[in-house]
Order: sequence, then C-alpha cells, then structure tokens
Amino acid sequence: MKEEVKNAIEEIRPHLQADGGDVEFVDVSEDGVVKVRLLGACEGCPMRQMTLTQGITNFIKKKVPEVTKVEAV
Repeated sequence: MKEEVKNAIEEIRPHLQADGGDVEFVDVSEDGVVKVRLLGACEGCPMRQMTLTQGITNFIKKKVPEVTKVEAV
C-alpha cells in the first residue's frame, strides 16, 4: 500500500506545485492512515484544510481504496 500511496501523491503534486504549494509523503499505518506534510504555499494557506480533505484525501482514497484517512503532520 505504501508504494501506491506514494504514486498517488506524486500524481497530485504538480497540481499543488502550480499554485506554489507541495505535499510530501511521511508515512502510512497498517490501518490505512496516511500522514503527509503540506509545504510551500499550502503551509499557511487558509484553504489548507479544504485542500487536504477535498483534494488530497479524495484523490488518494480514489487511487488507493484501503486508505481510511489522510492527516497533515
């Protein structure tokens, strides 16, 4: 599952980078919780939570259905 999550993150990164942000894979637990680090413009953005839930989480869950949750660390 780890490689699948990393691949999904690599797919979504260019969309965030186009707006000056970025996302970095940190870890994935056995129960499907993915930890990511938001970087660049995403760090202090007021839309950060929406980007995480509606953008990153939905995309990763679509690509890797075993993912239960995505958290920013």
